[in-house]
Amino acid sequence: MDIDLATAQALGFQKLKYAFVERERRWLCAEVPMDRVLWAEAITDLYVTGTRLRLREAHPLDGGPAQRRIARKADVDARTRLITSIYLSEAEFALLADLPGRRLRKVRHHLRAVDGVALSVDRFEGELAGLVLAEAEFDSAEALAAFPVPDFALREVTEDARYSGGSLVADGLPEEA
Repeated sequence: MDIDLATAQALGFQKLKYAFVERERRWLCAEVPMDRVLWAEAITDLYVTGTRLRLREAHPLDGGPAQRRIARKADVDARTRLITSIYLSEAEFALLADLPGRRLRKVRHHLRAVDGVALSVDRFEGELAGLVLAEAEFDSAEALAAFPVPDFALREVTEDARYSGGSLVADGLPEEA
């Protein structure tokens, strides 16, 4: 799906050239396929109350440097969103970390690519413990549509808004998960 300027502006992005188009699919999983994991990171997301902003801190489990950023996301549809990110220093991150909002914690496992597509699997913690979601991002709508369901997935939940990060942090674990 191509995004035009009017769509971007309706979602609050005044100039489309500063927004990245993210195409993504998500699947519910029973477990992380550990034999396919290349590396992992502990992620804490703060979904800032009353906004489309998400503050993220990601610490590689191998002890590498943390990555900190603030992002603004807006869904065009269930599979496509616009996103703008700013990477932050530790001091900048600390200034924003006390904004009001709700936190979501997970460990993201980055898997070997399948047919050139990078996959990751998130194992959630805290109130969402037990939830395992896989996701893949795509360069085009055609690649998104053509990608098969991963063999370790239980079912696709891309179209189920209850499995988006914002819904999970606000509403908790869907009952049938």
